Amino acid sequence: PTAHISYAFITTSFESNAHLSSYLSHFHSQPKHTHIMGLQEDFEEHAAKVKTLTESPSNENLLILYGLYKQATLGPVTTARPGIFSQKDRAKWDAWKAVEGKSKDEAMSDYITKVKQLLEEAGLSA
Repeated sequence: PTAHISYAFITTSFESNAHLSSYLSHFHSQPKHTHIMGLQEDFEEHAAKVKTLTESPSNENLLILYGLYKQATLGPVTTARPGIFSQKDRAKWDAWKAVEGKSKDEAMSDYITKVKQLLEEAGLSA
């Protein structure tokens, strides 16, 4: 079974794609994921753990998670960018497009790192 996260509550977009790309670039310098548990299982566990946050992460963090999750589960975005009248869908598409080129394993590892960060910031166990 694959974990599924609903991002229906994302309502705003990033200030710019450059901002998102810049933010995501720091993951390349992070230590690579090492766990006894397999990467796929750890990814699914963290996809479930993110739902335990008592406060919803910022829209920016939700979009980062969304893009990494989609890249890890579906691969590169293959649809056309939504029009300007669909701001929520456009922001989600932009977040997914921003991680284009990451392998499935890189996207899963970066997703896990981001969830751990959010859990730690919330004072919850990662």
